[in-house]
Amino acid sequence: MIRNFFQHVLESLKSLRRNGWMTFSSITAVTVTLTLLGTFLVIILNTVKLAQDMENNVEVSVYVNYETDEEGKEELRNNLEEIPHVASIDYSSRDEELERVQNSYGDSWGLFDQDNPLLDVFIVSADEPQYVEAITEEAEGMTEYVQEASYGEDLSDRIFSIAQNTRTWGLIGSIILIIVAIFLISNTVRMTILTRKEEIQVMRLVGAKNGYIRWPFFLEGGWIGLLGSIIPIVLMHTGYNKAFELINPILERSNYSLLSPGTFNWQMSLLLAVIGVAIGSLGSAFSMRRFLKF
Repeated sequence: MIRNFFQHVLESLKSLRRNGWMTFSSITAVTVTLTLLGTFLVIILNTVKLAQDMENNVEVSVYVNYETDEEGKEELRNNLEEIPHVASIDYSSRDEELERVQNSYGDSWGLFDQDNPLLDVFIVSADEPQYVEAITEEAEGMTEYVQEASYGEDLSDRIFSIAQNTRTWGLIGSIILIIVAIFLISNTVRMTILTRKEEIQVMRLVGAKNGYIRWPFFLEGGWIGLLGSIIPIVLMHTGYNKAFELINPILERSNYSLLSPGTFNWQMSLLLAVIGVAIGSLGSAFSMRRFLKF
């Protein structure tokens, strides 16, 4: 059995060389399709990553009443910590808030150095983005110490909506593109096999079993898919590394980031190679059904 397998491998490689132009056209189709698919997946996966970063950066600002003393602030912190799904709590005094605003908006806020209108604030982070609204509602109920609690409802709700839509449409788009890729590559491989129908018929006439006939074509499709994935993998490695070097430093200023190239590149390379081999092999298998009963 092992001997037959290696014989089929050698036969498939010979067939690739023997059918030069058809092999080249098939590999080209695989290359173009996988390049488009890889580019689309890189964009979608990083868009989902950025959407998740946006979700995770949504925080609840709990503004403390003017008259609340230090003991009251400590009690308020303890009460906030008891709210379910609170991950962390940071405190920013009104002076720190004024300094932050002045750094952002310039000297125009310098007028308030002597009469600071801002409030002390607790910055509350949730362990999951979907609990932000519930945490805000509970914090607002602590009226003894809380002036207001807010998470920027309009903007945050828009971010959550964008994140959800990105995941949904990204998944749908990826599935559609994979289906299109299977269709294109399968038809290209089918053309290769159709040009060799006489060869298949001769093999059947001399008594070759279906499995013996099928395996070289099946492996040939796999080789076409694997060879067609080489250029997309190289382009993705070099292109993504360059894009990461240019874009990620800008995103990091806002606490966002792209997917790290190290692991991501190898995962994408493996994925493209597997998709190429699978599509090529399946394309050959489907094409053979016209001549052989599986």
